[in-house]
Formats: sequence, structure tokens, C-alpha cells
Amino acid sequence: MKTRRYLAHFGLRSRLARKRWTRHMLFLAGGICVGLAAIAMAWLADHAQHLFGALLARWPYAGLLVTPVGFGICMWLAIAVFPNAQGSGIPQVIAALRLPNERRGPLVSLRVALGKVVVMSLGLLFGASTGREGPTVQVGGAIMAALGRFAPYRQPGFLLAGSAAGVAAAFNTPLAGIVFAIEELSRSFEMRSLSLVIGAIVAAGLTSLALLGEYHYFGSPSAVLPLGEAWLVVPVCAILCGVLGGIFSRILMRFALGLPGRFGHVIKRNPVIFAGGCGLGVALCGLASGIHVYGTGYEQARAIIDDGPTAVAHGFGAWKYAATMLSAISGIPGGIFAPSLAIGAGIASNLAALLPPVPLDALVLIGMVSYLTGVVRAPITAFVITSEMTNNHAMVIPLMAAALIANGASQLVLSEGLYHALARITLARFAADAPKPT
Repeated sequence: MKTRRYLAHFGLRSRLARKRWTRHMLFLAGGICVGLAAIAMAWLADHAQHLFGALLARWPYAGLLVTPVGFGICMWLAIAVFPNAQGSGIPQVIAALRLPNERRGPLVSLRVALGKVVVMSLGLLFGASTGREGPTVQVGGAIMAALGRFAPYRQPGFLLAGSAAGVAAAFNTPLAGIVFAIEELSRSFEMRSLSLVIGAIVAAGLTSLALLGEYHYFGSPSAVLPLGEAWLVVPVCAILCGVLGGIFSRILMRFALGLPGRFGHVIKRNPVIFAGGCGLGVALCGLASGIHVYGTGYEQARAIIDDGPTAVAHGFGAWKYAATMLSAISGIPGGIFAPSLAIGAGIASNLAALLPPVPLDALVLIGMVSYLTGVVRAPITAFVITSEMTNNHAMVIPLMAAALIANGASQLVLSEGLYHALARITLARFAADAPKPT
């Protein structure tokens, strides 16, 4: 009897161990797949922007035709072919995390992920002022959610880990991936999922490192903010960028909810035409800014850090703000992370002439973290991701201070974080579209 009980107990433990290791292997395999997907999306985004730039080099006014038509095509694809692929993708992941496993499919399916990759790339090919990082979060979540169906038992950790790995792989910022998972994606984070999330992030990061090598998103500026009068720039820049970021998010949320009156009704009935109109506005911003506002804004932000404000057209920050706003309210797939960093860099560079003399690269980093915080209301993620992207530890304290001040300034005009507000809207529409029980 004792022998049989021992064997039964041993067999039960073996089955549990196999299930545990199966789950761990699925997390690691998913992390590798997310890393590969992030690399592919980066390659597609870079080449799409390059092709659009080559077109503008031959014909500077091409955007007036290509961008409106392209926005309309992207919106039609996002509605008719790939529903739930619109916008950033992060709100869809947050909404999916709040739903039972069996109801998440429409928000984080592989079909949605494919649509996100295709239409996001097309948007950049047509000149949209969008980023690839938000879409990478939804794609990463979709990949891991699909693998989670093969797990011995279901749990939300797959979706959470895939989304966090998407952030880490997109920016090459593993710590930011962990912080983003805790601060934004799942505010009821379970500590038992932490090791699995870290495992997926490590797998995604190693995949990126193996294929692309060691790199930092914005290089390695040696920015330092000396104690004393120079610190006056922190509250000034943080308050301005925080308020502007909050206004951006408030406008975006208003359009997501639907504008009141006749104009709102027209937009709702004609989303493709409205997207085309937004595309025309982006093209006009491009002409006014010397074609600097198209795309993610990565090259422009890095040029400002390396070469100063003369690297881009005067008023770049304002024109990029307008172009990104138009791209976001149009509803086409695309993120706001990278454009927000570029806007913050542009605003800070324009402030340099009005503030006490400080190293410009330090001021630009403060502007980047402040504006990103103002938009997404995630101060810890903002300063961690900016620090990791620049490999600059000397600016950690100023960036932390700027993020906290900017978050408070943004709160004056924005009571709720953008992604969580959009997730709430997504859930409401998802519930409204669900079939009613008979």
C-alpha cells in the first residue's frame, strides 16, 4: 500500500513538473517569437519611412495626394479587414487583460496582430506620424496569447508577458518592459507571474541582441545637469510638456468617445473619409515643417540630441505635435510612444533660448520624459525607458523629478491615464457589440 501511494504521489508530482516546465518553455519560445516580430516590425517601419522619404525627395508635394489616400486605405483595412487593429494597440491589450480568457480573442488574435503589422507599415509608407512600439505591444501579446492555448492551464500571464516583451524588444529596454507591465498593463500585477514575465523579456531581448547587436535607441549622450541654476529648467520644461501632453491625450480621448453634434455624427458615419482628411492635414504639416514631421520621429529626435535644434526645421515640436494629433485621431493603426519622444525633444530644443544655459542634450532628455509622461501618465515607465534608451545614469535623478512634476501638471487637464481611458472605451464598445442572450 505504501509503495502504491508513493508511486501515485511521485506520478502526480511528475505530471505537475511536466506541466510547469511546459509552461516555462512556452514562455521562453514566446519571448523569442516576440523578439523576432519586433525586429521585423522595426525593419518594415524603417524601410517604409525610407521609401516615403525617397518619394518626397523626387516630388516634395507628393504627400498632398499620397498621404490622404493612404490614410483612407489604412482606415478601411482596419475597419473592414482587420477590426480591432486601430490605434496604438496598448488599450486593446489592457482591455483584453480585464476580460475572461475565452473573450479576449477579437482583441489579441493573430489575425489582429497580422493586421497591425501590415497596416502600421502602410501608414508609415504613406507618411503617418506614428510609432511602431505600441503596435509591438499588441503583436507581442497576441503571439503569447496564441501560445498560451497550448499551455496545460490558462492564466493571464501569457498575454501580460508577451506585451511586456514587446516593449522591451521594441526599445531594447528590458527594465522598462518590466516596469511597463506593472505600472500600465496590469495594475493588479501578480508577483507569481513576475519570473515568467522576466523570462519572456529576457528571451525577447536576447533574440534582438543576437540579431542586431548591442545598441541604444538614442545613442549614449553624456548629458549632465549640474546642480544650481541649471535645475530651474526641470520644473519649467516639465510643467509645459506635461500640460501639452495632457491636452494631447484629452483631445484624443474626446475623439475616441465621439464628438457631439452633427460633426461627430459625420465622422462616425464616414471614418474613411475623415481619416483621409486627417492625412491631408498631416501632409500640410509636412510641407510647413520641411518634411520633418513624417514617420516615427526617431531620426529627428536623435539629430536634436546629437547636433542641436538646427538639425531640424524651426518649430519642429509644434508641427510634430499637430501631425501626431491628426494621425492619432484618424484611427489608423500606429503608436504614439516614439512620436511623443520626438515632440518632447522638439519642444525642449525651442525652450533652450528662453531658459538658463544648460547642456542641450540634458534639456532634450528632460523634455522627452516630461512630454511622454504628460501623454501616458506613467511617470516611472517614462523615466526608466528614457534612461535605458540613452544609457545615461547621470540624468536619472533629474528625469525622475521631471516625470513626477510632469505627471502632476498633466493631471490638471487629464484625470485618467490615456491608455486606461481608451481601454475603458474599448471595453464599453466591445460589450455593446456582443450578441445579446436570447
